[in-house]
Amino acid sequence: MSLDINDVLRDWPYESGQITVRKIRGNDGREKIQLRLDLGLLQMETTGRPDGKCPHGHESLLAYHEHKLQEHKGAHGSDEGFSLDESACDELRTEGLMYYHRYLAEFVLEDFPAVERDTGRNLRLLDFLNAYAAEESDRVAFEQYRPYIVMMNTRARGQLALHDNRPKAALAIVKVGAERIEEFYRQLGHEELLAKSGELAVLRAFAKEIQGRIPADPLKKVKDELDKAIREERYEDAAQLRDKLRRSGEKAETEEPSQNGQ
Repeated sequence: MSLDINDVLRDWPYESGQITVRKIRGNDGREKIQLRLDLGLLQMETTGRPDGKCPHGHESLLAYHEHKLQEHKGAHGSDEGFSLDESACDELRTEGLMYYHRYLAEFVLEDFPAVERDTGRNLRLLDFLNAYAAEESDRVAFEQYRPYIVMMNTRARGQLALHDNRPKAALAIVKVGAERIEEFYRQLGHEELLAKSGELAVLRAFAKEIQGRIPADPLKKVKDELDKAIREERYEDAAQLRDKLRRSGEKAETEEPSQNGQ
């Protein structure tokens, strides 16, 4: 059997700069994700660690170190004294990159539950490194990617809410995600980056798209018409509009105008 992958690549059109992804059925009968690259492809498992390995008998290195943390707490009563050395941090970052490639592919495939799962997992990795990396350099090396991961997690969760026909919930999700990114820059003391953040720009565009899917509030329209009628001193129209609001169980916020406008 030939080990040359050129036949596979030749039959799979690829344009540089584009994210090209597909799902295939592996020889083991399980579904796999393939991500096309300039010089080849990545093949990943759809669940568990992307490369299919189980480090130290655990689903991932992160799961292994989390287990070691729990053992430490059990033996010492707290997490005091538990830390990750440079080698462990480097291995965890390399593993995090595997999950990045997979959630990027999952997003293209519109598998948003999987994107939420894998981005959530990498956010957990960032928190773990922040808490337990022995060296400051290891704590911040991966932290620079937090805005991007939060953005992707937010988009996935927003898309899931839209799929469930909950645009208002989707808009709230995007708002919270944007606030998390803004808070990240503020905590770093780099508020000047807020205006330059590509992640925030993406979420604002997504929010605008979601707003277009939220049905207009008919009562708000009546209230706007009432405000306009009062400004234009069309008091008879204003009275009719206020009656319409009252019939709907609403109270007009503007006081009843007198005929002389006072």
